[in-house]
Amino acid sequence: MTTRPSILRYTAFSLDPLGGNPAGVVLDAAGLDDDAMLAIAADLGYSESAFLTAPPEGLGGVSGRAFTIRYFSPKAEVPFCGHATVATAVALGEHIGAGDLVFATRAGNVPVSVTEEAGVLRATLTTVEPHIEAIDDADLAEALAALDWSAADLDTALPPRIAFAGARHLVLAAATRERLADLAYDFARLEALMRRLDLITLQLVWRESPTVFHVRNPFPVGGVVEDPATGAAAGAFGAYARELGLVPDASVLTLHQGADMGRPGVLTVELREGDTRVRVSGTGTRIA
Repeated sequence: MTTRPSILRYTAFSLDPLGGNPAGVVLDAAGLDDDAMLAIAADLGYSESAFLTAPPEGLGGVSGRAFTIRYFSPKAEVPFCGHATVATAVALGEHIGAGDLVFATRAGNVPVSVTEEAGVLRATLTTVEPHIEAIDDADLAEALAALDWSAADLDTALPPRIAFAGARHLVLAAATRERLADLAYDFARLEALMRRLDLITLQLVWRESPTVFHVRNPFPVGGVVEDPATGAAAGAFGAYARELGLVPDASVLTLHQGADMGRPGVLTVELREGDTRVRVSGTGTRIA
C-alpha cells in the first residue's frame, strides 16, 4: 500500500496567502508515478504543483540541495513552472535553510538562490537559455479572434512574439490598461491554438512605465482560465524585452500580476549584461 505523501500548499510572489499564485508542493515524491502526481495536481486544482525526487546523477550543487523537480497542472505535465519553483524553494528554505539550490527540470537545470532578510524568504531562479521567435500572421489573427481583441487593441511598440525561457509563451501587448483588464476569451478556441503552437500560456502585457508592466496569463491548456502569477512567462518576457531593445541589457523590471483576479502579486525580473539568461525572483508563504 502506497503512503500518501505530505502535500504542502504555498503561494508564490506574495507574502499574503490570498495573493500571488498558489502551488502544491511535495518535497518527497519518491514512489509516486505520473498518474499519482497528476491526480494530486488535479485534486488541488492549482495551476501547477511541484514534485521533488532525488537528483539525476552528475547534477551539480551542494549535497542535499539538488533535486529533480516535475510540474503538473490539473490536466498535464508541463516542462517548467516559475511560480511552483519559487514556492518549492521557499518551502525548502523553511525546511533546510536559505542557500543555493539546483533543480533538474524537463527544460534543463535551473539554479535557485534563497535568501532571508528580516525573517522573509525570497527565491531567485535563473532560467535556461531563452530565445524569441516570430508568430505567423494567421496564428496571430486566430489568437486575437479567440481573445476577442482587434489589431487596434495592440500596442505597436511591443510587437507580438513567441518567447521561451523554459516554456513557450505568446507575448501580446495591450494598448491600454482597460483592454488588459477586460479579459473574456473563447476557452476552447484559444486552447486549440495553443496546443498547436505548443504554448503554455499567453503573456498579455500593458506597459505602465519603462520598467513597470502589468500582465495576465490565460492558461486553458492547463485546465484553468487564468494563471495568477507566472514566473516562467516573466522570464520569457524579460528575454523578449531585452532582445527587442525595449529595455537596457542590464535592467530590473517589475511585473504586477493577479490584481484583476483579486490575487495581487509582484514578480521581479533581472537582466544582467553579458548573461543571456533571466533571473526571476519573488517572495512566498505557506497557505494554511
